[in-house]
Amino acid sequence: MKTYLVGGSVRDQLLGLPDQDRDHVVVGSDAEEMAKQGFRPVGADFPVFLHPETHEEYALARTERKTAPGYKGFVFHADRGVSLEDDLRRRDLTINAMARGEDGTLIDPFNGERDLRAGILRHVSDSFAEDPVRILRVARFAARFGFTVAPETMALMRRMVEAGEADALVAERVWQEIARGLMEKSPSRMVAVLRECGALARILAELDRSFSHPDAPDRLAARLDCAAGRGYALPVRFALLVLDLGVEHAGELCARLNAPNDCREAARLAICEREQVVLADLDAESTLALLERADAFRRPDRLERLLEVAACDHPRASMDTMRGRWQWALEAARSVDSAAIAKRSQGDIGGDIRRARLAAIASLQPATGN
Repeated sequence: MKTYLVGGSVRDQLLGLPDQDRDHVVVGSDAEEMAKQGFRPVGADFPVFLHPETHEEYALARTERKTAPGYKGFVFHADRGVSLEDDLRRRDLTINAMARGEDGTLIDPFNGERDLRAGILRHVSDSFAEDPVRILRVARFAARFGFTVAPETMALMRRMVEAGEADALVAERVWQEIARGLMEKSPSRMVAVLRECGALARILAELDRSFSHPDAPDRLAARLDCAAGRGYALPVRFALLVLDLGVEHAGELCARLNAPNDCREAARLAICEREQVVLADLDAESTLALLERADAFRRPDRLERLLEVAACDHPRASMDTMRGRWQWALEAARSVDSAAIAKRSQGDIGGDIRRARLAAIASLQPATGN
């Protein structure tokens, strides 16, 4: 029985990145022996075990065979005779198909280190084509590392899309990979790779159609990479992704992907208020109406997300100036003593409070320079 550190942890060590999730492969063992040594089985579909002390994952070396379309149609085989190279061969990319022995020796049968140094994403074998999720993973890794996709891998991904493999992806998995890709260093690379291989038209058709204008891809890339550079949260990045789609088409995409509510809300608000939020000369009525539509009195975080979207959508606008102007307006409206007005009201409490808020906004001038 031999154990090896495999996959992303080996890759990240070579890149000098923090060693986070550590996965191990066990060669020359079986489930019975693992149990005798105190490992706890956790894999419902795969022979995966938790180490009794470190609780890191240890998987028996395995091979796989495709039996049906889609990413779930596989049969896995694990026994003492499966070698480390057999296990590494089933992996997606060469940079993820490396291992380290217990003595620290690097095992690299598919030249993953060479591709890592060259910044290339290359598939290990033709079995790559058996799992359409790998198209999304390649796009996500391109967003993470800024690597280029090897021409033969891009060609294989195109053939997979043409064969309908991308159509078998379920919404939950698509959303998972898209969301993770949006949170990478260069999310625009994910979109570019998906578009180049044809997958964007299958999984994000509304977005693909929005690229009818030749400048649209570059504008989107600038918005997404702006948000990444500023460290904005996922709802902001998703809103920037769908900003050109319009409310109806963005809603259709959100429904199909089953996007979480905070992303849906941020996208809808950003699309509806795209022009209003950057205007410096809004009157009191328009200002208060936007605050109400944003539900800013109860959820000031929604207004902040809207401003972050606007800052990347309008790069010449000053985020500090916009934030200062809207925070001033919100605080002015909040300064109204709603309880006192309710006591004095002759019946139209809501209307009286709103009129007082309008007066508060109109009577003050926003602070400048911050």
